[in-house]
Amino acid sequence: MVHPIFSVLVSKPDLVMEHVAGYAALVKEEATTAGADVTRRAAAWAACAMCALVFLLFTGIAVMLGAVAGFHWTLVVVPLVPLVGAGIAFAMARKRTPGQAFAELRAQLEADAQALRTLGGRP
Repeated sequence: MVHPIFSVLVSKPDLVMEHVAGYAALVKEEATTAGADVTRRAAAWAACAMCALVFLLFTGIAVMLGAVAGFHWTLVVVPLVPLVGAGIAFAMARKRTPGQAFAELRAQLEADAQALRTLGGRP
């Protein structure tokens, strides 16, 4: 006995191609969404690293200036600005995505697998 999917493949290949095209569009849409999230997080990590480096640089300069010229409040405030920026960038980089990547694609594949199991006589 031939599985019903093979008879559909032979008799109506245009339906199968339309279904595959739908999968391709779904993969493209979800990959674009996931790619934008990865790009946003990578930019946040880069900003965090740069702000941390600038914080260390300004702190070293502030220590040297404080040792030579004496303490002034700006020697504390100036290094704190990139430290706050690093903290904000770190928080943005660690933020999780609201949904699971490719969840809709997984749901569609599961629905198709269930339909194939039902057509094949296995519930």
